[in-house]
Amino acid sequence: MSTFRQIYYQIVFGTKYREPTLRDIYCDDLYKYISGVIQAKKSTPYQINGIEDHIHIFCDLHPSHSLSDFVKDIKVSSSLWLKDSGKFPGFIGWQNGYGAFTYSVREKDMIMGYIKKQKEHHRKETFSSEFKRLLVENEVDFEDKYLL
Repeated sequence: MSTFRQIYYQIVFGTKYREPTLRDIYCDDLYKYISGVIQAKKSTPYQINGIEDHIHIFCDLHPSHSLSDFVKDIKVSSSLWLKDSGKFPGFIGWQNGYGAFTYSVREKDMIMGYIKKQKEHHRKETFSSEFKRLLVENEVDFEDKYLL
C-alpha cells in the first residue's frame, strides 16, 4: 500500500527584530524562490505573501520531512538568497522561531484568500496582534514575553 497524506500548514515568521526590510517591489522574487525550496522538499506551495516585516506560507508538507527541519531549510536558504540578491539591503535575517498551524482541505481556500490579502489586512492589524490572534484561535499556549 502507498502512503497518502493531506497535511496543510500555514507557516508564519518575521524578519529579525521585526524590521520592515522586505521591499514590496521584489517580494514576488522572494516568494518564487521560497516556492522552489518547498518544491525541492517534495512539498507543494499553495500561497505565499506578506508585508515588510513577515511572511505567511501555505503549503503541504511531505511526510519525509519534519516541520522544524522544513522551516529551518526555508529560512536558511531564503536568508542567504535575500542577502545575496542585493534587492533587500536592510535584511539581516529572520527572527528565531515561527508559527505553524494546520488546516483541513475544507479551509484551504479560506486560508489562501487570507494570505493573498495580507497587505489589505495589515492596514488594520499589526503583525504582533495578528500573530497573537493566530495563536489564540489555534489554541496554542504561549507566554507574551516570548512573542518579542
